[in-house]
Amino acid sequence: PQGVVPTAPEQPASEMENQIKSQDPRPDAVPDYNSHFVPGPPGPASFPPAGYQGGLPLGYYSPQHPSTFPMYQPTGRTQPIQYQPGKYPVPNQYVPVTWMPVPTPMPNCPPGLECLAQLDNIHVLQHFEPLEMVTDFETNNRYDVKNNSDQMVYIVSEDTDDFARNAYRTLRPFVLRVTDCMGREIMTMQRPYRCTCCCFCCPSARQELEVQCPPGVSIGYVAEHWNLCRAVYSIQNEKKENVMGVLGPCATYGCGSDSVFEITSLDGMFTLGDITRKWNGLLSAMADADHFDIHFPLDLDVKMKAMIFGACFLIDFMYFERSPTQNSGS
Repeated sequence: PQGVVPTAPEQPASEMENQIKSQDPRPDAVPDYNSHFVPGPPGPASFPPAGYQGGLPLGYYSPQHPSTFPMYQPTGRTQPIQYQPGKYPVPNQYVPVTWMPVPTPMPNCPPGLECLAQLDNIHVLQHFEPLEMVTDFETNNRYDVKNNSDQMVYIVSEDTDDFARNAYRTLRPFVLRVTDCMGREIMTMQRPYRCTCCCFCCPSARQELEVQCPPGVSIGYVAEHWNLCRAVYSIQNEKKENVMGVLGPCATYGCGSDSVFEITSLDGMFTLGDITRKWNGLLSAMADADHFDIHFPLDLDVKMKAMIFGACFLIDFMYFERSPTQNSGS
């Protein structure tokens, strides 16, 4: 009859659901490609036209461009998971450390000092320890040694027990271990305990630092000399023979300015370098986070460079390693 619109034959509900689901190109389950897959001849490779700025199409992989292999991103996720939680560092929180390239071994150079032999100045940066400011508990000092290119040269770590650090504070005997990029201990610095309760001019009250490179083999000493006005040291070889001198300023604390310790010849006529403690404002006045710049001649014997490097730490402990108790009291 007229006016009647023909309708499609009724289909079961299961077939209608299958048609609705087929509109979604994503399959519910991984299809079985092994059942009906018949390999065909390889088709011609199609590359994007010249001048195409978008790179290769999504999902296209080319042996000439292996980095274009697409990453599957699940629905609702803005970026793929790059690190397994708890195993790898979180992005934007890990700062890689750039080390100075290690040169080849040199004759008459102790192992591990090859980098020092190629430098004429280094920067010694002490780590800031918030625990000392909050709890009044003295912790082991740590230092980063870098060159002018901000490349790490050495890492210096103090190895002192808790009792000695907190009982003797700045007068504590300590051991400093210098490690290179491979984690090898290439240098050791030791300061024995010296009582300062007696007369300052007594030799037993003078501070001394021994430098060993490699550890166990002494290459020299840094010895303090009594002086009424300023800090005076002598840099000695392994036989305790004076080689160079260190002459500090009259005001060693240098509040508001840098403190310069000059490296001089034995007669004091020539200046060979310097150890400068940089003034970093309130950080230098309130916290133990010192910054030293060390300059020496490029062609200086590498052992003497190591001795100047060791003198920097004896100066730091004697004049700039102020304990939290002293800081709060001042």
